[in-house]
Amino acid sequence: MTRLSTAQTIPALLRDQVRLGDHPAVIEGETATSYETLHEKVRAAARGYLARGIRHGDRVAVWAPNRLEFIVAMLGAQYVGAPVVPLNTRYTGHEAATILQRSRASILVVDDGFLGRGFTRMLEAAVDGGGDGPIAGLPHLRTIVRIGQPAAGENRPSWEDFLAAGSAVSDADLDAAADRVTPDDVDDILYTSGTTGLPKGVMSAHRQTIGVAYAWASGAELTEDDRYAIVNPFFHGFGYKAGMISSLLAGTTIYPVPTLDTTAMLELIQSERITVLPGVPTVFTSLLDHPRLSEYDTSSLRFAIAGATTAPETLFRDMVHVLGFERVAQAYGLTECVVATLSRHGEDLEHAKQTTGPAVPGIEIRVVDADGEDVDTGVDGEILLRGDNVMLGYFEDEEATRAAVDGDGWFRTGDVGRLDEHGCLKITDRLKDMFIVGGFNVYPAEVENALRQHPSVNESAVIGVEDARLGTVGRAYVALLHGAEPVDAEALTAFCRERLANFKVPREIVFVEEFPRNGAGKILKTELRQVSAS
Repeated sequence: MTRLSTAQTIPALLRDQVRLGDHPAVIEGETATSYETLHEKVRAAARGYLARGIRHGDRVAVWAPNRLEFIVAMLGAQYVGAPVVPLNTRYTGHEAATILQRSRASILVVDDGFLGRGFTRMLEAAVDGGGDGPIAGLPHLRTIVRIGQPAAGENRPSWEDFLAAGSAVSDADLDAAADRVTPDDVDDILYTSGTTGLPKGVMSAHRQTIGVAYAWASGAELTEDDRYAIVNPFFHGFGYKAGMISSLLAGTTIYPVPTLDTTAMLELIQSERITVLPGVPTVFTSLLDHPRLSEYDTSSLRFAIAGATTAPETLFRDMVHVLGFERVAQAYGLTECVVATLSRHGEDLEHAKQTTGPAVPGIEIRVVDADGEDVDTGVDGEILLRGDNVMLGYFEDEEATRAAVDGDGWFRTGDVGRLDEHGCLKITDRLKDMFIVGGFNVYPAEVENALRQHPSVNESAVIGVEDARLGTVGRAYVALLHGAEPVDAEALTAFCRERLANFKVPREIVFVEEFPRNGAGKILKTELRQVSAS
């Protein structure tokens, strides 16, 4: 196996991997950027930040899809000790403004032309107030730098202008800034999705971001020979830490994928001999459902994790026997600890399908009841995590940090699960998604797992809705597989009755073509609840 870098900071990691010379670090279309050239580009970006007055501890926001400039913009800031605040490309102007305000970011690097959305115009429309900065109402934001093509009528400083201004910064000043970065410095602030209340900024140190990446790269057995198509967004821990940074640790070649187009993905797999392709289950069901799948050669595929949400019953087997993956695994994590568990090497496929694996090195897991007492093996409870890669805390929110992490360092995930006899974790549900039907607890994931067993069901989402007699009953939103045998709500209800206690069976089934999702591909049940309430 390729030697993984043992660096503890981003500057040290990039300096370490210069040894790989002209080995490709990033391939985007026809352009290949070597590890040596990537280091040069990152240093140029770091000079740009210093020239703009960014100093150790200042926050740098990046609002862009997966592309080379995102990688360089992020690493360039971290190179001089400026924590990065990535913004979800699906955010509205109001959501982005909230995070820019809460983080007090000094500079925003933005792909204003992505999908024609005009991010800065969205910000301007969302924020009221005065100030001398580029966006009135965001007084801490001193600079906006545009990467990519401008939106219509947009005239912000370009990435090229930003880099050119940095040429005035000397090597000595740049090296001094990089040398000041320590493993315990804050490396990034990833904001939670904000599905309940205001989003919280999850802080990680350099050593933690690299520690997460090391655990993932080790578990995936990444090497310099791997070619990793990263479809998971760079603004999310899955695409950033388990994608970008893991690849850099191993000398793997990164292929950024800005948007999922199944035909383009199949062409990429075939032409570039992609070996690593993790993603949410819909990535793989979309590939499997492609009408011309048999025309493409996917035999290069080696490793995948199908995570972040529940998967169709046959998905893992189809990924191995149809798409050709050598190994399919699961992992569990969340923003506060991006990689907590990962399937074992040589894991049986059926067991890997049922559990997310044991804790990765450096992480401890407990499963506890409502009183905080450990439960027995095989019994559901709340999952607690403790270890090196659990967050430093929430940015400038000590109250929320104390509520989430107890005095012994145990982080309350809010997830429900159980440990099996092998120490492998099975995720059951989210505490906040649980609802009560006639006095009985219903965990939506259990109902969704039952629906998933139907041969016509691709994906489902179950929520609780008000009921005059029982207080709450279940409603299931269901998406069917394309080309599957048609099925109606009555038949699905009967199917559930064969597998679930009556109080768990959805009282209503709503068929949908697609689900509202966040940037990581997770179904936004909050939006489904809003639709139900309207």
